[in-house]
Amino acid sequence: MSKVRIGMIGTGGIANWHARQLLELPDAAIVAIADPSEQNRIRFIDEHKLDSVSAYADYKQLLAHAELDAVVICSPHTLHYEQATDALNSGLHVMMEKPMVCSSEEAVQLIELSNQVGKVMQVSYQRHFQPEFLYIKEAIESGEIGKLTSITASLYQEWRQGTPGSWRQNPALSGGGFLMDSGSHIIDVLLWTTGLTPVEVKPQLHMHGSPVEIDTFTSIRFAEGPVAGLNLVGFSPCWHETFVFCGENGGIFYDNGKITLRCLGQEPVVPELPSAVTNQDKSFVDAILGRHEVLVPGEFALKVVKLSEMIYEAAGYSPLGSAVTEEA
Repeated sequence: MSKVRIGMIGTGGIANWHARQLLELPDAAIVAIADPSEQNRIRFIDEHKLDSVSAYADYKQLLAHAELDAVVICSPHTLHYEQATDALNSGLHVMMEKPMVCSSEEAVQLIELSNQVGKVMQVSYQRHFQPEFLYIKEAIESGEIGKLTSITASLYQEWRQGTPGSWRQNPALSGGGFLMDSGSHIIDVLLWTTGLTPVEVKPQLHMHGSPVEIDTFTSIRFAEGPVAGLNLVGFSPCWHETFVFCGENGGIFYDNGKITLRCLGQEPVVPELPSAVTNQDKSFVDAILGRHEVLVPGEFALKVVKLSEMIYEAAGYSPLGSAVTEEA
């Protein structure tokens, strides 16, 4: 194919990021969009100067009438499964925003379907392409800090203040609260950089009067021995993201993009990092064109879904039905 023809399903905030990255690629073209909001469709077309694209209110019309090779799904979380299923059954490659889906059962079904139809399916965890996290993963794998003993992963965001009235606080569309939304990125980093297997979780959830959980504090025990603290705070005055990876010979400290390597009795080291060479959209197109394997496959995203499920289940919380007490 001369250009990978892409349809956008959902044209809200994150779709603009994907559009900017896709429009930089000479071998990709956005040829159709679908969004139930006419205002969103008009704004998206105007902002990205996409006057020649086909626009649909219903994604099923996009699948039926647009000539496509692939779709990028940027819709609310609980819609991912049906939309990805329909796209794969239409013979299209699929990339979806995080989280992949809201249950491990749905994730397994999508993986099986993508394998059956022979199409690329990728999940948009962008930290897999960022030099900071690539460095962390490689340093852990190479034994730079020795065998891992513990990890602390924390995200703070003004999520509670910024999402009332939106689909993100509607469990029927979000499938959960801060953990399922921004917190999914932190779970991704925790599992991807370490390769660890969670076997036990002990969570505390706080709703702050919302229909979905806002703050989640979880201790995790891994099969390989290390323990972790996962702290997701959606009621915060700002964004702040930190990770600490401690090993038998040293530690890696990540603080809002800055990395410091510390070893006992030695001066701290701030590594020099290379520039990014790809992103989630370029890697998706490259995988479609056979230039490399899928870099964030459904099989990995399933691990994120499973840990999210473990936390909710251990807390006795079901975003689509159960009630956690305000004190929980």
